Amino acid sequence: MNFTLFVTVIVTGLAFVGFVLVLANLIAPRSFNAQKDEAFECGIPTRGQTWMQFRVGYYLFAILFLLFDVETMFLFPWAVVMRSLGPAGLLSALFFLFILILGLAYAWRKGALRWQ
Repeated sequence: MNFTLFVTVIVTGLAFVGFVLVLANLIAPRSFNAQKDEAFECGIPTRGQTWMQFRVGYYLFAILFLLFDVETMFLFPWAVVMRSLGPAGLLSALFFLFILILGLAYAWRKGALRWQ
């Protein structure tokens, strides 16, 4: 593999990202006022305390949903080329689903899916 080409692509990509970030900071509109520091809920002023603490169960449930959602998305490319993969592709997809089911069983057993 051509190492010089690899380094050139990485350096060019990093330089481009840095250039775009600097350019965005230079030309971005700025407006500082007290209203921008307020919390926004659909145009309606908030009632009560704006910064409130949520139970960790909500975050855990959301992370588990994202995890299983992203893992399920990996099955779509497999389904498109399923016939050309043959039995080895089927076995690898079944192994993937088995690991997914084990993860779900573990989360269920730990009580992560229980709302209390």
